[in-house]
Amino acid sequence: MKALRNYNHQIELFPQSPKILVFSKLIILLSFLLFINSCTQRKVKQGFIKIDYSLNQNWACYPVSNQDDMDIFFIAPTVYSGDSVSFNLSLENEDLKGNFIGAINMEKGIYDAEANFYAPYYRQASLTAYMSRGYAEESENPSVNMAFKLAYSDVEEAFDYYLSQSDKPFILAGFSQGSEMIMKLLKHRFQNEGLQNRLIAAYAIGWRLEEEEVMEYPHLKPAQNDRDLGVIICYSSESEGIASSIIVPKFSLSINPLNWRIDSVLADKSLNLGACFTDYAGGINREIKEFSGAYISPSRGTLKVIDILPEDYPPILPIFKEGEYHIYDYLFFYRNLQANIALRKAIYFQEKR
Repeated sequence: MKALRNYNHQIELFPQSPKILVFSKLIILLSFLLFINSCTQRKVKQGFIKIDYSLNQNWACYPVSNQDDMDIFFIAPTVYSGDSVSFNLSLENEDLKGNFIGAINMEKGIYDAEANFYAPYYRQASLTAYMSRGYAEESENPSVNMAFKLAYSDVEEAFDYYLSQSDKPFILAGFSQGSEMIMKLLKHRFQNEGLQNRLIAAYAIGWRLEEEEVMEYPHLKPAQNDRDLGVIICYSSESEGIASSIIVPKFSLSINPLNWRIDSVLADKSLNLGACFTDYAGGINREIKEFSGAYISPSRGTLKVIDILPEDYPPILPIFKEGEYHIYDYLFFYRNLQANIALRKAIYFQEKR
C-alpha cells in the first residue's frame, strides 16, 4: 500500500486534466484489485502446491550418506484420523508428523539393514476418507476423492525427487495406505523398462492386488515364490471367519509369507521365524517364534491366520472388524519378511553381476 501511495503522489506531481487524473487513478485501482485477487487465488490453491522434496524437512527418513548398494523407498500407513471436513494430513502439524515417524519405525527394522532408507512425508488421506469411501473404489464425496489424489501426487513427487538423487537398485515398500500408494506408483510409473530393471521387489503389505489390475497393467507381476525379482509381494491377514473387508472387499492375488506359495497349502507355525511386536521407537517389545500358521484363502485370496484367537488381537481401528488382523500384517511375519528381503537382494546382485 505504501508503494501505491507513492505512485499516486508521483502522478500528481505533473499537471494533468481532471479526466486524465481520474483515468490514471482508475487504472491504479484496477491493478490493485487484480493484485489482491491473485493473492486470494494463491491462498485457495495453497493446499495443492507441490511439496519441495529437496528440503530435508519434507522427509520423515532420509539417509545421511547414500553408501549402501540398495535403497528402500517406503510409504507410511495412515496416522491421521481427520473429521467430516478434513481429509488430508497437514504437514504443519508436528504432533502428527511424530506419529508418522513412529508408524514408519514399527516396520523400518525389517528393511533398513544395509540399505539407504527413504520415507517422505506426504499429505495422506485421513481415516475418515477411508470410512467415506468404504468398500468402493471412489467416494460419493468429491472432496474425499480429491484427498486420495493429493496424497498420491505427493508420493509421486517424492519418488521423482528420489530418482533424481539415486540411480541404485531399490525396494518399494509400504503399509496400508502406503501400500495403496505404492500400487498406484507401480501402475503409473513402471512401464519404464529402466525402473523395472532397478526394482528388486515391491512389498505392498496390507493391501490388495486384483486380477483386473494385472490385466489392465500387464507390467504388474505378482510374486510367485520367495526369490523372483521385480514382483509385488502382497497379502492381507485375517481370521478364518472373515468374508469381506475394506482392504479386500472381494479377491486379491496374494502370497503366503511363511511358505512363499500362492496356493492354499497350509504353512505350519513351525515356519514362522518370529512375530515381533514393535513400538514407535522401532524397538521389539516381544518376539514369539512359531507364532502362527497361515494359508491363502481359495475364495478370497487373503491370508488366513490360524493358531491365534481374534479377541487376543483386536482391530484397534473402527474401520476393521474383530478378526481383521490388518494392523498386525507386518508384526505377525516380521522375521520371515526380513529374511526374504535379504534373499531377494542377494539374488538380485548375484544375477546382475
